[in-house]
Amino acid sequence: MPALETPPVKLGWKAANFRLKGTDGKLYSISDVKGAKGLVVMFISNHCPFVQAVAGKLTHDMKELAAFGIGSVAIMSNDPSASPDDSYPNMIRFQRKYGFPFPYLIDETQKVARAYDAVCTPDFFGFDAGLTLRYRGRLDSSGMKQVEGGKRELFEAMKQVAETGAAPSMQMPSIGCSIKWRTA
Repeated sequence: MPALETPPVKLGWKAANFRLKGTDGKLYSISDVKGAKGLVVMFISNHCPFVQAVAGKLTHDMKELAAFGIGSVAIMSNDPSASPDDSYPNMIRFQRKYGFPFPYLIDETQKVARAYDAVCTPDFFGFDAGLTLRYRGRLDSSGMKQVEGGKRELFEAMKQVAETGAAPSMQMPSIGCSIKWRTA
């Protein structure tokens, strides 16, 4: 499985709205998931070892960020015919296994992934209170290993966004499995 890194990104663009079905059967838009101080949009998948390695950390970090007014949402944009582990029923199981405190949504048309220029899972986008992109980088330096005590890059960046409206200028790209795009 080839790993992809997120490309260099231009910060400062506005989050694209969406209306997607969650693992709870409800429809969610950006206004349903954003917090008073910002929003983390995560593109994840069930099958990817990079996501599996950090799924527990996502639960922990997003719970902590909620206390700072940062909302969060995970979106699965893979084509389930190319990756059956990423089917909607498997998303429900994955969400339950990790106890995500945020909605886990399916992007069946892949329009949302394309609007955000997502390339891999996991791929993280951090927006401020006005939904302007301030962070696009990795969760931490773990990769597929469980590394304890490392710098919580996404958490620290979004905490700074909540407190000051700005994120650190140094942002390391995320690395993960390529998004499985639909073919015609």
